[in-house]
Amino acid sequence: MLQKIIETIKENAMFNKGDKIIVGVSGGPDSMCLLHILNTLRNTYFIEIVAAHLNHGLRGKDADEDEEYVKRFCEKNNIEFYSKRVNIDELSNAWGISSEMAGREARYSFFQELLTKLDANKIAIAHNANDQCETILMRIIRGTGLEGLEGIKPVRDGIYIRPLIKITRDEIENYCDKNNINPRIDKTNLQNIYSRNKVRLELIPYIKENFNSHIIEVVNRLGENIKVDNDFIEKKSKEFFGKYCIMTPNKVKIKSEAFNEHKALLSRMIRKAVEVVKGNLVNFERVHVEYVISLQRGNTGKEIELPGGIRALNNYGEIILSKEDKNEIERDLGIYEIHLNEKNKIGKFNIEASILDKKFLERVRENSWEQYFDYQKVNGNISLRYRKEGDKFQPLGMKGTKKLKDIFMDLKVPKSIRDDIPIICVGEEIAWIVGYRISDKFKVDKTTNKILKIKLESEEEKW
Repeated sequence: MLQKIIETIKENAMFNKGDKIIVGVSGGPDSMCLLHILNTLRNTYFIEIVAAHLNHGLRGKDADEDEEYVKRFCEKNNIEFYSKRVNIDELSNAWGISSEMAGREARYSFFQELLTKLDANKIAIAHNANDQCETILMRIIRGTGLEGLEGIKPVRDGIYIRPLIKITRDEIENYCDKNNINPRIDKTNLQNIYSRNKVRLELIPYIKENFNSHIIEVVNRLGENIKVDNDFIEKKSKEFFGKYCIMTPNKVKIKSEAFNEHKALLSRMIRKAVEVVKGNLVNFERVHVEYVISLQRGNTGKEIELPGGIRALNNYGEIILSKEDKNEIERDLGIYEIHLNEKNKIGKFNIEASILDKKFLERVRENSWEQYFDYQKVNGNISLRYRKEGDKFQPLGMKGTKKLKDIFMDLKVPKSIRDDIPIICVGEEIAWIVGYRISDKFKVDKTTNKILKIKLESEEEKW
């Protein structure tokens, strides 16, 4: 079992030497197993581990005993321990969501607090193969696409890691027995009060008894197989989006040629375009994709309204998705991912992004087309885009953020060229307003070991 976990860690590059890892620990079998294993591996991988326990305040004395149990275990094993108490019922009412969802939100919020406070790198969650099976089955029941059938991702957002994702609950319980771990048992997990509990306690046992005793392994294998195919389609769809979609503030224009491509890619591109304009895909379903395709095949000038107040307009075969008036003139803009250690040709720009040792800084010269960032602070894809409404930025030396519009005004940047200035982003954060300012969030400082160098060359340097 330990070898399987090590392989999962390596296969998914879950952490690096010297990483500090926040481990979410409830006191139950799964999380205690995870904590024990990471504690066993910490000298091998030179990692630091920190246990984080959230007391939900739902089970009275039992909840307090859970917290005390985890605390004692950490003291005995010399593991740094943090806990927090919340009232889930109050949060549930305040947020207007179920207590189950409120508990999840509170846990992840606590983990994120610690991640920032302790300058940690990763958050380890004890999801296992049984959880994976339950998740995929629930998504099938509710209706989902390929991405949903992947289930729980081993690594999410480069922060959340799940080393036990290929380990079954039986294996976990056996591990606890062999290592004299006596975990706490949450009795609510044995009650059919949530949909997931019904899948766990009724549906899966029924399938095991009547159809396939290896249902856990079979469904997990399904998720792994789908992930391989979905990763390929996602890669192609990103290329597809860059080729056929043009972004402007609050708008995305889909070129007419896009609608000649395979529907699997076209559908994803439409969803991505809506997400860019709307900010999310809430209430945007497959039927709305069909509406957009049908609109493109119709007459120019026709428009439809999509969920979230998004307008879709047929403009001579091109589809313009926007939140603005359909008659407003839009300007074409691009958005593209920048790949490390490759020559990136994006519109009129040639872009190079490479990783260097800190000692390279001694040879750096001032250059508005070349900048340096702390690579360890780069958590997310590196991309180029142009400004959009509501953009905020934290200039070097400033503690808070400032509207990009105000920064341009302060710098006396002519209005006529503001829309043409490229912006380098890390994830959703602006890292560099090319030619003007870099972000304080990604600055090189005395703790920097690895440097990200980004260099742009343009055919027309007009700003």
